[in-house]
Amino acid sequence: MDEQEVRRVVKDYSDMIKRISYNYLQHSYDCDDICQTVFLKYLTGNISYESREHEKAWMVRTTINACHDLKKSAFFRKTVALDEVTEKEAPQVKNSEILDEICKLPSNYRTAIYLYYYEGYNTEEIADIMGKRKTAVSKYLSRGRRILKDTLSDEYAPRNKAGE
Repeated sequence: MDEQEVRRVVKDYSDMIKRISYNYLQHSYDCDDICQTVFLKYLTGNISYESREHEKAWMVRTTINACHDLKKSAFFRKTVALDEVTEKEAPQVKNSEILDEICKLPSNYRTAIYLYYYEGYNTEEIADIMGKRKTAVSKYLSRGRRILKDTLSDEYAPRNKAGE
């Protein structure tokens, strides 16, 4: 693999990998480690990709697997978060109310909604990436949307003035 190809892959996928890993781990400092791990696997593996879509799906699946591995590791379970120890917080990814609510969803719902709305995958592709059936992904999306609708509609519901 030549240097130009490596630069293309890093440019094309680093932001996506960091967003997905932040979605899973909720810590910006772990995102860089996951990104490095995924690119290392990409560079050391001798995998031929059918298309750019196949390559992107591999990156997403490998990122998710690396996040799962990190969450299961003793290091992740037995360490204290960096922002709990230091006086200066690590820079955070821009958040919105909707993204904050998505982060509160159960893992499968959060992953399905993120891949569908933020990465543009359809339900079949998400099912392949998550290793689930298409009907399960459809249920994750439906239930996740319902939860978001309920929580967000309460926040944005018109409020009556006192005395009315």
